[in-house]
Amino acid sequence: MLFDAVREAGVLALTMFRQDVRRWSKSDGSPVSEADVKVDALLRERLQTVRPGYGWLSEETIDNEDRLSCEKVWIADPIDGTRAFINGGSDWCIAVALVTKGRPVAAAIYRPVQEEFYSATAGGGARMNDAAIVVTDSSTLTDANIVGTRKSLASLHEHKIVADVSGALPLQLRLAFVAQGRIDAAVSFGNKNDWDLAAGDLIVHEARGAAGDLSGAKFVYNRAQPWQHGMIAAGVQRHAAIVQALRSP
Repeated sequence: MLFDAVREAGVLALTMFRQDVRRWSKSDGSPVSEADVKVDALLRERLQTVRPGYGWLSEETIDNEDRLSCEKVWIADPIDGTRAFINGGSDWCIAVALVTKGRPVAAAIYRPVQEEFYSATAGGGARMNDAAIVVTDSSTLTDANIVGTRKSLASLHEHKIVADVSGALPLQLRLAFVAQGRIDAAVSFGNKNDWDLAAGDLIVHEARGAAGDLSGAKFVYNRAQPWQHGMIAAGVQRHAAIVQALRSP
């Protein structure tokens, strides 16, 4: 059900991609388009119609505290990378996770322009299309390809990392790429919304990696304030090394 809904949402998004869709800015200045809203509506209809007792948390839906009383909650980012979508680029995706008691148990990230579908279920491993995926890992950070901003990677330079500070990839794709081994790690400072993380979090963990906040703790979702304190994702050993490096004076 989840995977089918995300694929259908991707097909819908593609019908509006590189078209003259309506767009505007939110109160915080971030972009949003007609496509974000329509994809959000489709996902909610497909998922909550079948599971009406599940809560809903999405970037494009006004938050409702009723979700806090739900053991199971859908967490969705209808289009992560809206700016790229509006500009006709390929670095955007649709990401949805099912969260149970604060942790994701099923997840999908779909990058329809490239036909890349990342998925995971708790205990079932992670996949990209039909292939199992696994993170890279090492106890050292030397030569590790790590994606982040200049600020977030500044304290890691002494470890001779290969820093990617382009900032072009949305968080969900950074997590997917860590899970697939395209990059070795991703680091991001500042508060991150639940919908920017939940799907990729599970996919990284099921790819034998680790993802959590800047202290190294696992994320807990569906709290009253639906955001997390930063993000680190990598193989288990490398994740621990990054957490330690960021703690060092």
